[in-house]
Amino acid sequence: MRITQFNNPRMAQAFVDYMATRGVTLRIEHDGHYVILLDNEGQLEMVENELQQFVRQPDHPRYQAASWHTGNTKSGLRYERSNLWANIRDRAGPLTMTVLFACVAVFILMQIFGDQTVLLWLSWPDGPGQYIQVWRWFSHALLHFSLLHILFNLMWWWYLGGAVEKRLGSGKLFVIMLISALLSGFVQAKFSGIWFGGLSGVVYALMGYCWLRGERDPESGVYLERGLIGFAIVWLVIGWYGAFGLAIANGAHVAGLLVGLAMAFVDTRAVRRR
Repeated sequence: MRITQFNNPRMAQAFVDYMATRGVTLRIEHDGHYVILLDNEGQLEMVENELQQFVRQPDHPRYQAASWHTGNTKSGLRYERSNLWANIRDRAGPLTMTVLFACVAVFILMQIFGDQTVLLWLSWPDGPGQYIQVWRWFSHALLHFSLLHILFNLMWWWYLGGAVEKRLGSGKLFVIMLISALLSGFVQAKFSGIWFGGLSGVVYALMGYCWLRGERDPESGVYLERGLIGFAIVWLVIGWYGAFGLAIANGAHVAGLLVGLAMAFVDTRAVRRR
C-alpha cells in the first residue's frame, strides 16, 4: 500500500527507521520520488497518525536518532552530496534571510566606517529630536560589535526564526521581531543608555516563544528543547552577574524573553482551552 512520497531521501529514511522502532516495517521505492510502501494494511491508521506528526516536525531529535536505534545502514538509497547553502535556505523563509543579510551588511559597514559612525546612523533614538526617525526604534537590532557576537545571534535567528517562519508564516515572525526589538531596546536604553546593539533581544524572544509554544501547543510544530531553554536561562544569569567580563545587554535579554513568553501564552490560550 502506497503511504506517501518524499523528494528528500533522508526524510524518507528517517520516517522508515522511526516506524521500525515502533514495530512497523515500511519499504522505500524510487521512481523519481522516494515512495513509502506498507505491506501490513492493519497498521495503516497508526502509520498515518505518525506521518502527520513527522510532517509537522521532521527535524525532531526522535527521528534523527531513529537510524541509530535500528542499526540498519543498508537502505539502498543513494544520497547526493550535501549543499550547505541549500540546507540554510531550506530552513529559512524570506524574512529570515532578509534580516540575516541585513545584519551581515551592517556588520561590514561597521568594519569599513567604524562602529561609532554606524551607531550614529542606526542607534536607539537619542532624545525627542530623533523620535521621528522611526527606523531607530528597531535598527539597533542589526548592530553587532564582534564576529562572535554576530555569529552567535545569527545562528539562533536562523534556527528559531526560520522554524517560526516556515511553520507559522512570515507575518508571525515579523510581529515577534518588531515587538521584541522595540520593547527590548526600550528596556536596554533605560539600563545602559542608547549605545547598544544586537539581535539578542529578538533571539531571546524567539527562545521564549518557541519553548512555551511547543509546551502548550505541540501540534504547531514550533518548539525548543528544554535543555536549550535551560542553557538560555543560565547564559542570562551569567550575563546578569557580569561573569567573564563580557559586555552583555542584560536588559534586552530579559525583556526579549518575557515578550516571547507572553506572546506564546496569548497565541496558545485557545489551544489550551480545547
